[in-house]
Amino acid sequence: MLPFFSTQTKPSLLPPNLYPSSHSFSHSLLQTSSTLKSRKNQTHLDLQRLRIAAIDAAQPFDYESQIKTHYQKSNALKIGIIGFGNYGQFLARTFVQQGHTVLAQSRSDYSKVAQDVGVSFYTDPNDLCEQHPEVILLCTSIISTERVIKSFPFQRLLRNTLFVDVLSVKEFPRDLFLNCLPAEFDILCTHPMFGPQSGKDSWVGLPFVYDKVRIGHCGFRLSRCAKFLDIFAREGCRMVEMSCAEHDRHAAGSQFVTHTMGRLLEKFRLESSSINTKGYETLLNLVENTAGDSFELYYGLFMYNKNAMEQLERLDMAFEALKKELFGNLHEVCRKQLFGSAEGVEVQREEETAKPQKWLSSGTQIRSNEDPQNGAQKGYDNGHASLNPASMSLNKMQ
Repeated sequence: MLPFFSTQTKPSLLPPNLYPSSHSFSHSLLQTSSTLKSRKNQTHLDLQRLRIAAIDAAQPFDYESQIKTHYQKSNALKIGIIGFGNYGQFLARTFVQQGHTVLAQSRSDYSKVAQDVGVSFYTDPNDLCEQHPEVILLCTSIISTERVIKSFPFQRLLRNTLFVDVLSVKEFPRDLFLNCLPAEFDILCTHPMFGPQSGKDSWVGLPFVYDKVRIGHCGFRLSRCAKFLDIFAREGCRMVEMSCAEHDRHAAGSQFVTHTMGRLLEKFRLESSSINTKGYETLLNLVENTAGDSFELYYGLFMYNKNAMEQLERLDMAFEALKKELFGNLHEVCRKQLFGSAEGVEVQREEETAKPQKWLSSGTQIRSNEDPQNGAQKGYDNGHASLNPASMSLNKMQ
């Protein structure tokens, strides 16, 4: 049998008069669609306005960022550091922070440290020179500088490369550069008078000494030298232009003496205590600052600065003079304690001997052991009669 389907219509949920006609229903759908479209368009316009406002608001900041980026690129240098030890790493961190491209070469493998700092490291100086750095910065020890310079592959560099040193002596590298470098190379001798200890927090106010030994007169070479010096000026260093000879005279009296006293106190083994004075804390800080530098640096300060020997002799003479002054005062104190009573007797005898001599009315001299009242004398033997009471009585009887 075929299934029976009921043909009865379902009852309407609304009265017939409330159902809209087909025309009115389609019209309402069109109105609703147009309303939704207009709202959508309005929302889209509002979003566009917000985007435009955001772009307008960000424009000044983008402009400043672009200007800063352009300035950094125009003032950036490609600096090759020869000798990437403690001091070379110390300078490289600031160079990288200022946006300079830094390359480094050293005998020891510092590739891991260089990567952490943001420096390209090379074990062979030939490979570094192939990158054509604008500036070669020597951060080697003083005693190894001559060996490094004489074996350096200058022929792989650009002909007008700027050579800079940061050694603690200046006449020695100046003469070495002038004798060994090609005549086309620029030479700038510098000395940042601070290190990883004294400059670890800030470079503000710390002295930076420099001497433009040989800088070309064209605009590019002058600008390159100025850009390098600006690295330290931007960090707040006190820029001091001074000849190499004058620097060595002053440095022998300050830096060499400072290192000498610091190493002397280090051998003296100063120890901190709970009652340190301010002066003692200063001495401890001096030992800490100088102990962080290698003995090679101290030896270089002595060996390659002709004024250092004079300062060492002056220190020796000053110490001897101070000891003589101390021992001289000590000798006087001990002398008074040991010989004070004997000297007192001696002085009394000298005073008695110096007294004016007195004479009797008869013309006889009264000695120091005579009684001036009666002129009595013991053991007086000069051919005169004895002046005692018994003899005087005898004379009266006679």
